[in-house]
Formats: sequence, structure tokens, C-alpha cells
Amino acid sequence: NKLRPLILEEMCAELRKRKNRRGEPLCEATVHKYLETVSAVLEDAKRNDILLYNPAHRVEKVRVEKPQQHIPQQWEMQKLLQCILQEPLLYRVFYLTAITTGMRRGELCALRWNDLHGGGAVTVQHSRSSVLGQGIVESSTKNHRARTVVIPDLVHDYMGELFLEQAREGRIIHPDDYIFSTAEGPAHPDSFTRRLRRLYQKNDFPAEYHLHTLRHFFATYLLEHGTSKQVAADLLGHADTAFLERTYCHPQDICKEETAGLFDSLLAPAEEEYYDTLQD
Repeated sequence: NKLRPLILEEMCAELRKRKNRRGEPLCEATVHKYLETVSAVLEDAKRNDILLYNPAHRVEKVRVEKPQQHIPQQWEMQKLLQCILQEPLLYRVFYLTAITTGMRRGELCALRWNDLHGGGAVTVQHSRSSVLGQGIVESSTKNHRARTVVIPDLVHDYMGELFLEQAREGRIIHPDDYIFSTAEGPAHPDSFTRRLRRLYQKNDFPAEYHLHTLRHFFATYLLEHGTSKQVAADLLGHADTAFLERTYCHPQDICKEETAGLFDSLLAPAEEEYYDTLQD
């Protein structure tokens, strides 16, 4: 009951001074998430008549500009694929799986051999992340729900090669072993991010591209080629299509242009009649 909006505003100000594990200031969106978490607790207290009002609702938030997503064109992705095919097998399989399934980095790192099923089906149910001060932490997926994706035959074949390569190293592979691992153990999630960043730099890709860019490309490619938003959202692990619609506007713009094109054929006879009238 002693909490006031001013105290929560001071909390936000302190959070903005913090650094993330890359040494950069916390972004405003992260500050908002902290505030939303506190607000949820306070709202529960209000609902149970412990508080008269929720002070978090009276905190004035700093407006966050939505960052523009940098999504590769198809020709850029084809160029990147040629580069990826030259990578060592572990990284080659990781990046190809990311491109063709849209899985998050943590979800890929948490894949086990027993997550693979017949027909190229893959169960996505865990995530491994690097957490500051805690090391590697494994948890459920971002929306806490398992989902099934299907990998192309080529990627499935490469996974088979990866299994054989690990066996040739003399490793005893168990069904619950991580797919993306070395003789020393599970690969660190950051190793895939750093290597891809070097690959981008070496081959003159835009500086804005990162590992999550592969997920953005997957989503955009699906929408541009007629996949329904509901199916795309399910494959990406979103609860509904709302985030998809807010984030990937480029395919929506293409659909709008195509819709306008539909009316060109409708208006064509009227246009011909109009010009005939002018000539008369």
C-alpha cells in the first residue's frame, strides 16, 4: 500500500542504467516488460482487495518505436545458403534447420535426437538459453507449448550425416542427447550467433542481419507464398496471428497490391468506354 507511481518510475529509471550481457543499455521494451510483471502482481493484489488501485497503471511510459525488421530478399538467402553449405556439418545443419523451420535459437539448441520422428516431423518442446549470472538454462518454449514442425528431406539427410559423424567420433549417442553438440557436450548457443555474424561480415551482408533474421525470413517467405497466417503462426510458435500481423507487414502490402490489381480487371471495361466517349 506504500507503493506510489513515483517509486515505480524510479525503478524504471534504474533499469535503464543496467547493461545487458553484451554491455549495452537495456532497451525500453525490456524495461516495459519488467514494469508489466510488477503490474500483474499489483493487479492481483487489487483484485483481492489488498490494494485500492494499481500504481503501475499511473506510470507514464516512454514511447517505444517499433524497430524495422530487416528481412533478406530471396536472392540474398540463396547467396547465404551457398555460404552455409561450405560450413562444417554441425553449423550447416543448425543454420539450414533455422531457415527451413523458423525455430528460435534456444529451441534449436534444445533439440534432442528423440525429438525427430518419421516423415521429417520434429517436436519442439524445450529451449536452452544463456542467462547472465546463471549460465545455460533450459526451459519450455516461449509460449510454454510444444509444437510440431517438418524439416525438408535435404535437412533430414544432413541430420543423418551429423548423427553418423558423431558416432564416428566414438561417442555413444543416447536418444535424449542433444543434436547440436560436440565431444565436449552441448554446443553453447552463443557459438552459433558469433559464427553466423562472422559469415555475414565475410560475405558482405548487411550489418543489421543476425541469427533471428533467419526466422524473419522463414515467416515472410511463408506469407509471400500463400501460407495462411494461422498455419504460419502455429509453425512459429505464436499463440495467435496478432504478432504475425504486427511484425511482418511486407507480405500484407503485397496482398494489398494484389487486391488492387483485382479491381483493374473489373474497371477495364468501364475505362475503355470512358476513352471511347472522349474520342467521340
